Amino acid sequence: MASCLGPDASNYHAVIAVRAPVATQDTDGVVIAVNSAHQYVQCEAKGHKGTSMSVPPTFINDRLWGTGHLIEFFDSFSEPADGEQTLSLGAGHYTPDVAKITISYGDNPTQYPALMADGAFVYTAAISGLEGNSPSPAPYVHAYNAAGQEIYNQQTEPTAKQ
Repeated sequence: MASCLGPDASNYHAVIAVRAPVATQDTDGVVIAVNSAHQYVQCEAKGHKGTSMSVPPTFINDRLWGTGHLIEFFDSFSEPADGEQTLSLGAGHYTPDVAKITISYGDNPTQYPALMADGAFVYTAAISGLEGNSPSPAPYVHAYNAAGQEIYNQQTEPTAKQ
């Protein structure tokens, strides 16, 4: 965390740390941390060093919080990885109304579970079988309530639900 957040690192504690299934030139994992003011940060990692795509690396979770908002996205990207695979990685945070988050890719309806902890979520996948310079299929976030009802689908509601 210190290599990503510098002197502010001691103000945060990690809530999710994930090693990516494949490594890119700059990324082989991600850490999501939160401070006492409930401000989340996302730091990509490579080995024992962390970086952030945004400077400063703090993503304040009240940007879209208001009546009815369920989910907020930090960052997501797809990058070529080792071999013929592409790393898809993303993260965000959610309200207490959300009990489960899954990710689907492109037109494939299969949903894969995201890791969730302390109001934050992370997903990461190795995408194979892309031809030439074909782009990776877009990841779509799905959120479910405790009853199992889908309450947000990024594919049909591309902005955070209001």
